[in-house]
Amino acid sequence: MTKILSARLAGNILLAAFGLLVIFHVLVLLGFLPSSITWGGQVAGSPANLRALEVVALLVTVLFAILVAAKLDYIQAGRFRILASIGMWVMLAYLLLNTAGNLASAVRLENLLFAPITLILAICALRLAIEK
Repeated sequence: MTKILSARLAGNILLAAFGLLVIFHVLVLLGFLPSSITWGGQVAGSPANLRALEVVALLVTVLFAILVAAKLDYIQAGRFRILASIGMWVMLAYLLLNTAGNLASAVRLENLLFAPITLILAICALRLAIEK
């Protein structure tokens, strides 16, 4: 795996995807994208729940981007470098669970588009997690 996908490429893919994901969640929050395409379509009728979930999703996405940037030494992690390494394994687990959730969703967009994307991101997270 290390010869097929470099750690830097995997990290850059993750950072680009997280950047796009931040934009996606902001567009959902602002109402430019329908909430029915997120969260398995379960919170479409509940604006308060949607806002809370989207804010949490934004925070998690930004945290993941910071972890990736620290792992790639784009930002200096210093003594928190071990947390970045542990965080990569947590991110991998999260992305795998997210892939399963997307596959189980009743929303076809989540099945056909988001599930493969999160699986690719999980592979990138695995590549960074195994990097020393």
